[in-house]
Amino acid sequence: MGPVARRPVAWVVAVVLFAEAFAVAGLNWFLGELVHRQQMSLAGLDSNMMSTSSKAGGVVFGLYFALCGLAALLVAVRGRRPAGLGRALLISAAVVHGLLGAFAWGPVGWKAFLFMVAVLGLIVLLLMTYDRKEGPAGAAQGGDGPQGDAPVSDAPSAPVAPPVEPSAP
Repeated sequence: MGPVARRPVAWVVAVVLFAEAFAVAGLNWFLGELVHRQQMSLAGLDSNMMSTSSKAGGVVFGLYFALCGLAALLVAVRGRRPAGLGRALLISAAVVHGLLGAFAWGPVGWKAFLFMVAVLGLIVLLLMTYDRKEGPAGAAQGGDGPQGDAPVSDAPSAPVAPPVEPSAP
């Protein structure tokens, strides 16, 4: 099995987050243009300010999801679990998807809720299936899963000598 085939979850998460980044940015940009062209106002707010803030929010959230997608892409390419900023980004993306899923049920519907929960599940699966040094859990050793926090040594082990037989008197 090739290196790409062993990490399909990371590739799927990266593609989904990049698509979501594009969709969120595009949707907010479209809504900002809609408000601007129709000169809509909400409770006396300036329509130009509403349009600009919608576009800026779309760009910010689009870049955020694209950065999270980049972290997932690096996990897929490197074959190691995310560390540092990448791990923090993916954890925050999981939290954001959980909150968006909870809030999307009422106003948007159950399909949006299912999508958010599915993406949340994929991100959590990505975070949980990679061991510290080996890539996907147990892939390098062919075992059933991670072997705990025991240090991994690259040094060859010494050959085992046969047992010494007792000498006759």
